[in-house]
Amino acid sequence: MSLAVQIRQHGGPEELHLVDVTVGEPGPGEIRIRHHAIGLNFIDVYHRTGLYPLSMPATVGMEGAGVVEAVGEGVTHLQVGERAAYASQPPGSYCEVRVMPAKCVCKLPDAISFETGAAMMLKGL
Repeated sequence: MSLAVQIRQHGGPEELHLVDVTVGEPGPGEIRIRHHAIGLNFIDVYHRTGLYPLSMPATVGMEGAGVVEAVGEGVTHLQVGERAAYASQPPGSYCEVRVMPAKCVCKLPDAISFETGAAMMLKGL
């Protein structure tokens, strides 16, 4: 289980709800990452308000940084225990743990903090 911030309908900040979600094992080409930090950007607000609609319920958030907990078949550029960061679809970074496509995730050097890694990825692109 993982805590996640989800929306059930588009609207204001009052639509953000803290819920428990089940996190499975990564499939082929996927990783499971435990977040140490996540980014907050305008696109998250656009998703919440419906400017960029999402299917409901939805976990919002586009960028994060943390430690790889598991890798699926075919993933070769990341290993369990490595620091990693991303800024990519699909939305879902507002959570403790998530499964996502490995192709969207890169290694995070030790010299870059989790907080900086999570904050720089979308704004830096």
